[in-house]
Amino acid sequence: MPRVKRGPKRRAYRSKTLKAASGYFLTKSKLNRAAQEAVEKAGVYAYVGRRQKKRDFRALWIIRINAACRQSDISYSKFIAGLKKGGIDLNRKMLALIAADDEAGFRLLVEQSKAALAKG
Repeated sequence: MPRVKRGPKRRAYRSKTLKAASGYFLTKSKLNRAAQEAVEKAGVYAYVGRRQKKRDFRALWIIRINAACRQSDISYSKFIAGLKKGGIDLNRKMLALIAADDEAGFRLLVEQSKAALAKG
């Protein structure tokens, strides 16, 4: 089997890894093996974090909607149930924006939700 000398490829691989690890602590930004492990671990954290971000924002929107609902004397769960029964199809992100920016509009939604709940 012929001998393989892979200078340019190896150098490119290492420089790519070290560039991705620049700014890491101690040898993680200077030695290839430590840098490679740190970059792989960072990639895992980034992947998980992208999914957690979605959960965190949904939780934040629910908290904001709940706070606005409490001011209008209705619980969050009854408000959402009333919206579904009333056929109002707004996602939580939009509801949170309306609750924060447009008090009158949110009160109108609360009244529609209460009316839909009263109909049964």
